[in-house]
Amino acid sequence: MQIAVNLPSDFVAFQSAADIEKDMRFSYSLCLFKNSRVTLAKAAELMGLNIYDFMAACKQNEVAVIDISKEELQEERPA
Repeated sequence: MQIAVNLPSDFVAFQSAADIEKDMRFSYSLCLFKNSRVTLAKAAELMGLNIYDFMAACKQNEVAVIDISKEELQEERPA
């Protein structure tokens, strides 16, 4: 599927179309994953990365990969 987005020419003058596409895929992948709309594997696929590199990208952008609170984790711990 291809989606067209109109951007001001002065905004994109310093980047190639390939760089803009890469940045948009990166941002969109992180957004979808952060909002629990896709799995880790699907977000990595959309970004064109393996799961481990996507997890590193999440860390660099402060997106939690494991969404569990300290309390939930302690409840799961055996007595």
